[in-house]
Amino acid sequence: MKKTSTRLADGRELIYYDLRDDTVRDAVDRRPLERTVTTSEIRRDVLLGDSVAVASHRQGRTYLPPADECPLCPSRGERLSEIPESSYDVVVFENRFPSLAGDSGRCEVVCFTSDHNASFADLTEEQARLVLDAWTDRTAELSHLPAVEQVFCFENRGREIGVTLGHPHGQIYAYPFTTPRTALMLRSLAAHKEATGGENLFDAVLERELADGRVVLGSEHWVAFVPYAAHWPYEVHLYPRRRVPDLLALEEAARTEFPKVYLELLRRFDRIFDDSEGGAQESPTPYIAAWHQAPFGTLEEFDGVTRDDFALHLELFTIRRTSGKLKFLAGSESGMNVFINDVPPEAAAQRLREVASS
Repeated sequence: MKKTSTRLADGRELIYYDLRDDTVRDAVDRRPLERTVTTSEIRRDVLLGDSVAVASHRQGRTYLPPADECPLCPSRGERLSEIPESSYDVVVFENRFPSLAGDSGRCEVVCFTSDHNASFADLTEEQARLVLDAWTDRTAELSHLPAVEQVFCFENRGREIGVTLGHPHGQIYAYPFTTPRTALMLRSLAAHKEATGGENLFDAVLERELADGRVVLGSEHWVAFVPYAAHWPYEVHLYPRRRVPDLLALEEAARTEFPKVYLELLRRFDRIFDDSEGGAQESPTPYIAAWHQAPFGTLEEFDGVTRDDFALHLELFTIRRTSGKLKFLAGSESGMNVFINDVPPEAAAQRLREVASS
């Protein structure tokens, strides 16, 4: 992997990740951009104990432009975009409309490929490995920023999810706090560790899932399963078999094997609803793919828990519950955070085993 860092016209950082070591990246951003001004503010909800990012400048962000005006495609001729070069392998750059900025953290965009019509599932294993290396590198770099406590790499895919740019891409959020979802996991870890005399909860969960029959696919270094209490109609958790706290600690053998396993999982997701209930094929499947990593800040409030107790894992889920129908977060989910799942996890696991990608 070759890494080349440069600056866009408004001062934002842009980084090329290339498969070839002899690739030269020297194109200049020719757009007449003024420096980005953000109004991101973190407000604490004292009743719920969580935080809300208020970012009014995001109201003006680019929304579903036509393909020939996509800001994530390479720049070609007089068609100028966020990427000055005429082609690229993987690119990461600071979001022009960030939810978090300055003392409130940082937001980055990850472009998986220059092919506007592709998806992550269309990548080769070599390309997918490059994305993994980029995620890892950005996790390392962002963890050193004074304001950052947790790094979150994720992909939103599909208009149903709320994606505003159709180009295959993901994002990285660097939060100035430990996120509420991670804090819940850490509290559960601490309670279980104390109650069992030191047993790790993540290890116990993985052992149970391996025994209970909800495994979708497994390899020497990875296991993908539908969790016992899945929140979403089709939800898969992907764990390395050897527990590590973050992408930085992932061993080389697991990194090498990841592209094959993850691409297979994504391709199965695209086949869930094919010919479902006698209907027409309905691909691609909208989804969210989310990496969960241990925070880099202090864990003093979680008694007895260290970073090494946390288990790196990826959660992949879709809001589509059946062909032509979405799972909406209505009263119980949005009002009380109590999910109601219409698809039994065992049935979801069986379906995902049946639709092995061709």
